[in-house]
Amino acid sequence: MIELSIAEIATAVSGELRNSSDGQQRILASSVQTDSRLNTPGSLFFALRGEITDGHLFAAKAVENGAALVIAEQPLDLDVPQIIVANGVTALQALARTVVASVRSRGVLTVVAVTGSNGKTTTKNMLRAILEREGETVAPQGSFNNDVGAPITMLNVSESTKFLVVEMGADGLGDITRLQSIVMPDVGIVLMVGLAHIGKFGDAAVTAQAKSEMVSHLPSTATAVLNSDDGRVKAMAQQTEAKVSFFGLDSSADLWADDIEASARGTSFVLRIGDESIPVQLRILGEHHVTNALAAISAARALGIDPARAVAALESIERAERWRMELLEAPGGVTVINDAYNASPDSMAAALKTLVQVVGPENRSVAVLGEIAELGDYANDEHDRIGRLIVRLNVQKLIVVGHAARHIHNAAGLEGSWDGESVLVDNVEEAYAVLRDELREGDVVLVKSSNSAGLRHLGDRIAGVSA
Repeated sequence: MIELSIAEIATAVSGELRNSSDGQQRILASSVQTDSRLNTPGSLFFALRGEITDGHLFAAKAVENGAALVIAEQPLDLDVPQIIVANGVTALQALARTVVASVRSRGVLTVVAVTGSNGKTTTKNMLRAILEREGETVAPQGSFNNDVGAPITMLNVSESTKFLVVEMGADGLGDITRLQSIVMPDVGIVLMVGLAHIGKFGDAAVTAQAKSEMVSHLPSTATAVLNSDDGRVKAMAQQTEAKVSFFGLDSSADLWADDIEASARGTSFVLRIGDESIPVQLRILGEHHVTNALAAISAARALGIDPARAVAALESIERAERWRMELLEAPGGVTVINDAYNASPDSMAAALKTLVQVVGPENRSVAVLGEIAELGDYANDEHDRIGRLIVRLNVQKLIVVGHAARHIHNAAGLEGSWDGESVLVDNVEEAYAVLRDELREGDVVLVKSSNSAGLRHLGDRIAGVSA
């Protein structure tokens, strides 16, 4: 974070300064944290109230770990300066707005934001790989994309930061607009409108409306990067004053891909831009990541970065992220594709298609699947659809984990004449017992579920990788 006086911070967050005899004392925060365990000497701590716990209970620990300033909603018995605010989350966002505006006023910082039902984190990582070769880049760790995580990322900028990449998630209408009000992107990317978190939105039309907030407020000086393969996203071009750049798998897009091939070595395609053709070899598994790569290259191109340089950066990425299409070699000649950090119907279908694409003729495909969370009334039908897809793809062994995912198992049994190829177990331990007994050399195992199902640790365990 940039250096500010305590008084300047208090003004930014509309708070009351306590325990400070010198408001002009300047702080160059080592970090801004909401988790006291992550505080280090010279850091700031925001005590936020959450659904499960209250950050005020851990403020003393944050100070013990080195926090130099605490921002809280009530006075605390701590021997460090405090700023008392009406709402901690609002204060966090206000400080981020002030910091980014200050850096931006120097004329160096450019902001790229990405949203979509799937692919946000992978695209963000691709953007980071491209942009950090061009200058100092700040991007989220993990999936910091909500009202708290996104501002914390923004606060990491310094006077020398050239690019800020912001991942913007949404649980409802207005969420992206609120994040955009903190920092208006120079480039706004919309990847797709799918069924991820559909239980919160109600239907795909509302999801599309929420995602369109990414581009509907962009100024004419900005660029909207849109997926032309998704009709709902393509239609967003009519909702923005910004310049529009389309990417997709069709030659009607400004930037598109063909000759796509997926294997255990990664995914290759030919990038087409007008009359220019650039061969691309991603080390990341799954042809669905081609769309993410196109989005990242298109955004880079909007920033004046040569596509060939962007491609070179993408080809250096070894994996999308921990627990996202992560290829692991397990003992006994077994290969694990650990993709259990998150799931939606679209991403699970894409992962299953990747599984069968990378399995050789002498190998067996094994899918270990858990619940796709936050589907609401769509849950039974979407799990059912996945079960039927598994049979059509000829996945040879299926292990379904947990009662909430049972419709995958049931639908697979109804769709195909299976005899023991599909197994329903209650928990991760039972799944591991089945795998331990049945896996054999040459098997390729996909582990996929929403984060809440906890299967990512099962994937690590199969592969002998410590968490």
